Order: sequence, then C-alpha cells, then structure tokens
Amino acid sequence: MSENQSVVTVLAEDECWERLASQRVGRLVTSVRDVVDLVPINFVVDGRTVVFRTAAGNKLAELTINHTVLFEVDEIGEESGWSVVLRGNARVLEAEAEIAEAEALPLKPFVPTLKPTFVRIETLSIGGREYRFGEEPRREDQQEG
Repeated sequence: MSENQSVVTVLAEDECWERLASQRVGRLVTSVRDVVDLVPINFVVDGRTVVFRTAAGNKLAELTINHTVLFEVDEIGEESGWSVVLRGNARVLEAEAEIAEAEALPLKPFVPTLKPTFVRIETLSIGGREYRFGEEPRREDQQEG
C-alpha cells in the first residue's frame, strides 16, 4: 500500500449515506449552459434521496432548466475529514401526497423565510472519501514507481 492510500479511505455506499444523514447543511451545484452555481442549502435524507426546500429564484429556475445536480457534504476536524458527493436529478414535488410526505420530514428553513417548494434529489450515484491529515512527505523520501 502506498503512503497516499493509507491516508485516503474510500467510503462504502452505506457509510456515505450515514455521513450524509449526519449533517444538515450541504452544497448544491447546478448548471445552465456555461453558468455553474454553488449554493448552501439545509436538507434531510429521506431513504436514498435528499430533500430540501426553496423559494422562487435562480436556484429553482436553474433546476427546471437542467435537473442534473451535484450535492456535496463534508466535515473537517483537527486530524481528519471526509467528503461525500451525490450526483442526481432534482425534481420539484408537485403531487399533494408527495408534498404532504415532505412536510412531515424534519426540514425547516434555517433562515426565517418562506420556502414553499420541496425538491427531491433522486440519486444517480454517491461516493465519498475520508482523509487523515498530516505533514506533507518530503519529496526526496518518495520512491518512484
């Protein structure tokens, strides 16, 4: 095992979901043509999906033009950190039953604003890594291979 492999661990899918569910704020990446946006959102994990609330604006408009998104959550500590990235399709919930189900989730806006629209990110793929921090190795100590 190389030095780099011992400091980076690939997370199993179940562990990615556990870590994702342990957080309440993540970053949503949307793209429309040549414009890529990154916004922090609060969310909840519901099954193997992510649900968030939003209001009319750029984020919602972008999701209706291109529903393919990335969603990233991480945690950084003193000695280690991790990151989980989910690729998926964002879908505005419109059916009364879906909205009622989403309203029952423990999902309230952090900022006291009206966010009447629920969005569910249906997962295409999920992956994550855990990192152990430390000093950079000396270049002259590295073996060429």
